[in-house]
Amino acid sequence: MRVWNWEGFFGYFANPYLLQGALVTLFLTASTLLFGFILGLILTLMRLSPNRFIQGVAKTYVWVFRGTPLLVQLIIIYTGLPQLGLVRLSVLQSAMVGLALNEAAYLSEILRGGILSVGQGQRDAARSLGLKRAQGFYLIVMPQALRVVIPTLGNSVNGLLKTTSIASVISMEELLRRGQILMQQRFEVLEVFMVVAILYLAMTTVWDAVQRRIEAHYGKAYGPVINKLHTRDDH
Repeated sequence: MRVWNWEGFFGYFANPYLLQGALVTLFLTASTLLFGFILGLILTLMRLSPNRFIQGVAKTYVWVFRGTPLLVQLIIIYTGLPQLGLVRLSVLQSAMVGLALNEAAYLSEILRGGILSVGQGQRDAARSLGLKRAQGFYLIVMPQALRVVIPTLGNSVNGLLKTTSIASVISMEELLRRGQILMQQRFEVLEVFMVVAILYLAMTTVWDAVQRRIEAHYGKAYGPVINKLHTRDDH
């Protein structure tokens, strides 16, 4: 009985069908991050609003999407909405909407924590310079908040790369789903899924390297200025 097929294993690394699935995974990750970040920022502003009703809407959204499994959310969007006569989305649309709505709930909390970490003195300084509230937020507060949340956002991207595999349950042909299809056709379970795992590992490893570069870049943003100030003090 054949246990392992080395030729098949190495062949899957050049399999166009499987590699296209990896590209779909990257596309899902990028699109989810973009739309999730925009919606997450809107939710964050709603949470920080002085209006209690607006705060309540945002809190309820975060509570629902963080408190229910992503798998259930995807199934409801893909199969539940058409049954209710609301809207019928394609597999790709359902995956993008479900992933983005779910990710927005988590990103909003990350962004809110970063914004709250910026001291009130920064806002007061912006107003003293004649900046309007919105200008002070986007020019003073938001850049500092982003520097704080960059490591957490980077980890979210890493997790999102792997979370996209859940979309396979609604027949989204990303990397995992295409691996399942190949396995059913060729009956090489270990070979196919080992390659799938290695491809996921390769994508997350590349992102880890990018994330470290981004963190290093923003981490030293104020380094030269601080060094100059110390040099002047020494003299």
